[in-house]
Amino acid sequence: MRKRLRFAAVVALLTLLLAPAPALARSDPGPPVTVPALTQWTPESGAYVYRPGARLVADGPAERRVAGTLAGDLRAAGHGSVPVVRGGARSGDIVIDVKPSRSSLGAEGYELHAGAGLSITGATETGAFYGTRTLLQLLAQGDRIPAGRTVDVPRYKERGVGVCACYIHVSLPWLENLVREMAYNKLNQLLVELKVKSDAHPEANTWGYYTKDEIRQLVALGDKYHVEIIPEINSPGHFDPWIENRPDLQLTDSDGNKQPSRLDITQQAAFDYYTSLMDEYAQVFTAKSWHMGADEYMLGSDFAKYPQILKYAQDTYGSGATPQDAFVDFVNRVHDHAASKGVKLRIWNDGLTGANTVPVKADTTVEHWLNVAVKPSQLIAQGYSVMNASYSLYLIRGGFHSDTESLYDQSWDPRSFEGEKLASSRGVTGAKISLWPDNGRGETENEVAVRLWPALRHVAQATWGDPHPDAAYAEFVARGAAVGHAPGRRDLTRVPVADGTYTFGRSFTASVQRTADGYVTLRSAAGCLAISGGKLTLNVPLQPGIEATWDTCDTSGTLQRWELEPVAGGYRLVNAITQMALTVTDDGRIVQYPADQRTPAVWHLS
Repeated sequence: MRKRLRFAAVVALLTLLLAPAPALARSDPGPPVTVPALTQWTPESGAYVYRPGARLVADGPAERRVAGTLAGDLRAAGHGSVPVVRGGARSGDIVIDVKPSRSSLGAEGYELHAGAGLSITGATETGAFYGTRTLLQLLAQGDRIPAGRTVDVPRYKERGVGVCACYIHVSLPWLENLVREMAYNKLNQLLVELKVKSDAHPEANTWGYYTKDEIRQLVALGDKYHVEIIPEINSPGHFDPWIENRPDLQLTDSDGNKQPSRLDITQQAAFDYYTSLMDEYAQVFTAKSWHMGADEYMLGSDFAKYPQILKYAQDTYGSGATPQDAFVDFVNRVHDHAASKGVKLRIWNDGLTGANTVPVKADTTVEHWLNVAVKPSQLIAQGYSVMNASYSLYLIRGGFHSDTESLYDQSWDPRSFEGEKLASSRGVTGAKISLWPDNGRGETENEVAVRLWPALRHVAQATWGDPHPDAAYAEFVARGAAVGHAPGRRDLTRVPVADGTYTFGRSFTASVQRTADGYVTLRSAAGCLAISGGKLTLNVPLQPGIEATWDTCDTSGTLQRWELEPVAGGYRLVNAITQMALTVTDDGRIVQYPADQRTPAVWHLS
C-alpha cells in the first residue's frame, strides 16, 4: 500500500454519473465517436439504420457467444430484443464473423463495416467482441450510424485497472460495474489484490474477504466480457492480512520484535504457506497470470536488522550473495511454483534495486510504478516485459488522484514511465490505473467511481490508439459523455425509499436522508447511526461484532453513510465503508458482521 498525499474530495462530481449524455459537437463529420477513438475510418455514402426487425447473424460457436452477449446488452441498453440466427443476412441485419485468416487484425482487432447492413469481423472471438462494443457505443448516440469502414487494432496488449481490495472490502456490484465499464472501453485486464476466504487457513479469515462463490461470479462475468481477472496476494511485504494470527511466520528483527506485515522469507514454512494460498486461489481464478506484489518489503527498515536474511542468501548462493538475493530467491521460487501450474508471474518494480546478484526469472512481467535505480529501459534490455503502472495513474482514497486532464494534455502514453520516457514501445506491454484504499474511510465507493470514469477512459484511449484524439481535454470528456456507460451497469447511487422518517422494525425510528453520493444517513434524537468503534485498519473499523452507535452527526462522516439494500420482506442496512451488514443480537444490540458470518437483519420500514 502506498501512503501518499491528502486531497479535498469533490462530492459534487457525482452528478456526472447521473447527467444525460450530450452529443459531441464536431466541426466536421469525421469518424463516428467512440472511446477509444477509432484508429482509422473510411467514410462511405449513406448510413446503417438500426430498426425493429434487425437480427444478429452468427453461425459458429464463437460467433454465437459474441452475438448472445451483444443481444443481452442491446436489450439492457433499451434497444429491444434481437434474435440470434444462422444463415444468410438481409438488409438491416448485424453479422458477426470470426475469421482466423484475418491475421492482420491480431488477437483483439476487428473490422466494422456499416452500410445497408452492418458487419463485424475479428480474427478471434475477442476481436469480434470488441467490435460489438463499438457498435453499442454508436447506438448509444442514436439509431443512425454513418456508412463506412474501420479496421481498429490496439497498440498495446495489456490495458488494465488494478484494484486493491486488500484490507477493505469493495462490494461485488461495484466490481461487476467496473468489469462492464472496462469491456465497454476495450480494457482487458483487471488486477485484484484481495483476500479469498480460506478453507485451508481459517485463522487468516479476517474481514474483508470474498467468498469463493463471489469470486467465481466475478470471474464468470470477466470471462463473458473478455476481461482477464488476475489475482494478487502481496508478499513477502504487506502480508499482514494473512499472518495477523500467524506470528510464527512473521519476520523477526535482531531485537526479537515481530514484523506483522512481513513474511519471513528464510522459512520453508512461510513459502509453503504462501504457495498453499496460491493453490487455493486456483480453485476460483482462471487467469494465466499471478501477481505476487513483491513491493516495499523493507520499507522504512534495513536488512541489517535481520541478519538471518543475509545468512540465508549466503548459505544458498555463496559468500558473495547480498540480502537482496534472499528476496529475489523467494520471488523466483514463487515464479517456479506458478510456472508449474502454467501461470506467469507479475511483480512490482521497486524491489529490483540492483543490489542483487541473482536475477529475477526473465519471463516475469515487471509492473513499473516507482522511479528507482533500475530504469524501465534496463529492465527491457535484460529481457523483462514491463507494464506501465505509474504513480501518476494512481487514485488513492483520501489521497492522491491522477490528474487526467494534465496527462491528456501531455499526450501521455505507456512509454512515459516514472523517471524515464522511452523512445520505443518495444518491451512495454501496456498500462493500468491503480486504485488504493490507504485511507479507507476517505471516500465511499460511489465517490471513487466519479473519479475513476475519466481516468479509465483516458487509459483506455492511451493504450488502444492515439493518446490525444481531440484537440482539447474538454472535447475528450464530451466524447466519453457521448458514449455513456456500459449496458447492464447498475446505478449504485439509487436510494430505494424517499427521504422521510421511518420506524425500523421494533428497533428504532430515524429520519432517512439521501446523501450526495447516493447513500443514506439515519438521524435520530440521539445523533446519526455510525460504525465508529473497534480496531481500525486503514482508518476503517473492520472488526466484526462492533456495535452501531448514535454519533454526533457529521455530513463528511463516511462511516455514517448506509446502503439500504432491498430484500424480501424489507431492507438490509450495510455500512458504506465497512461493507458489513447490521444484525441484532439476542440481547438487542445492533452490530455489524459479514453476511456469511451472521444473517443480516431484515428491517421493515413503516
